[in-house]
Order: sequence, then C-alpha cells, then structure tokens
Amino acid sequence: MGRWRPPAEKSTALITREGHDRLKVELDDLWRLRRPEVVKALAAAAAEGDRSENAEYTYRKKQLGDIDRRVRYLSKRLEVLQVVDTAPADREAVFFGALVDLENVASGAAVRYRIVGPDETDAKRGWISIDAPLARMLLKKRIDDEIEAQLPSGVARFVIVEVNYPAT
Repeated sequence: MGRWRPPAEKSTALITREGHDRLKVELDDLWRLRRPEVVKALAAAAAEGDRSENAEYTYRKKQLGDIDRRVRYLSKRLEVLQVVDTAPADREAVFFGALVDLENVASGAAVRYRIVGPDETDAKRGWISIDAPLARMLLKKRIDDEIEAQLPSGVARFVIVEVNYPAT
C-alpha cells in the first residue's frame, strides 16, 4: 500500500494584504530562525551515536521535514497569490474581503464573518474562506438580502444586516 493521495482541490489564489504579510513573516521565521535551530539540534543528536535508537534524532529529523515541507509550500503559494487590497466600487454588496454582519431570522442571534482567502482562515476571528459554502452563498448579496444555510444543527435563515470593508 502506497502513500499516494489524490491531489487537493485548487483553492482560490486570493489573499488580503494582512494575510500576505503574515505568510511572508512565517516563511522568513521558518527559514531564518527555526530551521537553523533544528539543523543544529539534529547535528548534535546525530553526534550521539546510534541513530536507530536515538529518539532525539528521530524527532528532529521529523521536525526538519515538517519545516521544509511548509517552506516549500509557502514559497510556491506566495508566488501565485493575488493580493486584494482595495474595496470594490459597490460597497453595499458582499465581495472578497467583506466583513458581513448576519442576523439569524428565527433566533435573532447576530454573527459576523469576514470573507478571506483560504490561506488565512481563522474560526476564532470569524474569518471564512471565499471557497466555503457560506461565503459562496453570500457573494454578490446586498444588505437586507436573506440566505439559507445548512448548518450542523439544521437549516438556518439569515438576513444580511451590514457589509463593511476594513481599511487596508
């Protein structure tokens, strides 16, 4: 049995300026700080002798592979990403980068989402990928439009209360 996996679906190559800057900082940190530290620790572990029973060596080797994999991914991804740092002309419609306030029609509960690129999603901050089903439903909708979303708890209806575009 091999380790082959089918290729992942292509994700949208859009990113906010803030997200792009964060990825560049992460790449720089991995390449200039973390990787040299791990290489140094790996060399020290390798010098201890028998590598087959050396847990430190095995751990550092795996850690180095993880760092190299992430560096390779970020290097390639940053080349193809398109930075979107301007608001659309129609600021009352939902497009990439929008901060959208929704109200649940049944319960009146308010939620806020920001539509961002797939490389910068953050559930704690309410940042959802433009590729997410909810974001796709929201695109091109306007204030007071209603949408119906399939949630784990069932179908929910939302009305768009406000659309903002954060200053970049």
